[in-house]
Amino acid sequence: MNCKDHHLPELELSTGQVREALQCILHTILFIRSPGPVAPRDVECEGFDLTYTRIASDKAASSHPNSNSAPSALENDVDKKVDDAIESFLRSLSQIGPELLSGCLTLSFFERRASRQLFGLVSHEERVVWEQWILRVVVNNTPRPVSDDSAAVIERQRIQDTAEVMLRAVIQKIFEISGGAIDHVPPVMYEFEINSTKRADERENVYSRVSNMPSLLSS
Repeated sequence: MNCKDHHLPELELSTGQVREALQCILHTILFIRSPGPVAPRDVECEGFDLTYTRIASDKAASSHPNSNSAPSALENDVDKKVDDAIESFLRSLSQIGPELLSGCLTLSFFERRASRQLFGLVSHEERVVWEQWILRVVVNNTPRPVSDDSAAVIERQRIQDTAEVMLRAVIQKIFEISGGAIDHVPPVMYEFEINSTKRADERENVYSRVSNMPSLLSS
């Protein structure tokens, strides 16, 4: 089986935006690629004007939106994997410039297969990766202006708008990819893992930064 690699648009975020943006991206992909039927739960971002859908328990989905239903074991497991991966990603960031850090996050889907060798006398299990979603993130540690003068307000809004445009571009790309061919998705139960690397392929770095830069907002 050939593995499909999906390279998402680069994302540049301030330090305080990283966790929520990555949760939005990872949970969106995991919901779309969930093996079998799952219940949806809409989540409104606190730091972005954006709502995404993630896996929820049947109980939580069928109850009132404001109820305090306990999450399912599946939801807890997915949450832990995603949150642990984000913390690992933050620890793996490398310096690329003044106040700038960079890292690469890869979400892989795989199935477990039992293979036999030596005329079927010896068997072992192998993991076959059939799809990977790859995202390069630049984290900007430059302190935000905190005063109330007009220049500081405009700068804070510019930072917010730029990050939101880039996040929306990533989500849109996920929808475009997921709406394409799915013949590589196995008709069996499968699993996922999320890994972090220091940086993406150096040959792609400069091109990625330029080609994925959002257009300037006119308003």
